[in-house]
Amino acid sequence: MDELAPLADGPHDLEFFFDAGCPFAWMTSRWVVQVVEATGISVGWRFISLKMINEDSDLPESYKAPQVQGLRFHRICAATRDRFGNDAVGQLYTAYGSAFWYQTALGGYAERMEVARAAIDFAAFIDGAGLPADLVDAADDDSWDVVIRAESDAAFGRAGPDLGTPIITFVGSGRSIFGPVISSLPDPGKAVEIYEAVKLLVDWDSFSELKRTERAHLDLPILTS
Repeated sequence: MDELAPLADGPHDLEFFFDAGCPFAWMTSRWVVQVVEATGISVGWRFISLKMINEDSDLPESYKAPQVQGLRFHRICAATRDRFGNDAVGQLYTAYGSAFWYQTALGGYAERMEVARAAIDFAAFIDGAGLPADLVDAADDDSWDVVIRAESDAAFGRAGPDLGTPIITFVGSGRSIFGPVISSLPDPGKAVEIYEAVKLLVDWDSFSELKRTERAHLDLPILTS
C-alpha cells in the first residue's frame, strides 16, 4: 500500500474513504455498519475530498456547495481523530449523514441540496457525540487539509484514477476498490454474504472491475421525496 501513517487504533479489517456529501459513500457506509454489527469487523474511517478531487472542474454551484461543506466537515473529523480516535469520526459521520440524507424537499437537485445543507449543524453533532465544543473551530482551519489531501491522493493511489467515493481497502490483502455502489440497504442477513463476496473478488489479484450503469434510484429521502 501507500505510505499513509497507520491509524492510531489500527490495524483495521477495512479502511473506508468517504466524503460526507456523496450519497453513494453514505449508502455503502451503512451497509458496512450492518456488517460491523453482525461480525465485529473493525473499520478505519479515512477521508476523500470531492472538493479537492474536483478543484479543477467547472461544476455547477449546486454541486460545489455540498463539497465545500464536506471539506469543512472533514477538517472537524481530522481534528477529532487526532484527539479522540477513529470511533469518534464514525460517530460524527453517522450524525452528518442521518441529518443530510433523510430530509425531505421538493424541487430540483439544487433546491434539495440546499435543504440538506441547511440541516447540518456541526456544533450539534459534536455535542451529541460528547466531544469538546472547540472542535467546531477546525471547520475553518485549513491546516487539516494536508492530511485530507494526503488521504484523498492515497485512495486513488490504491484503487486507480478516475474514480469517486467511496473507496475501501481490505487491509489484510492491501487491495482496494471503488464501491460497491448500492442503491438501498440489503436485508441484514444478506449484508455479510455480500461483504464476503466483495472481499473474495477484491482479494484476488487478477480482479479489477464489475459494473452496470442501469440501477435503481438511491433510497434516500432527500433525493426521492
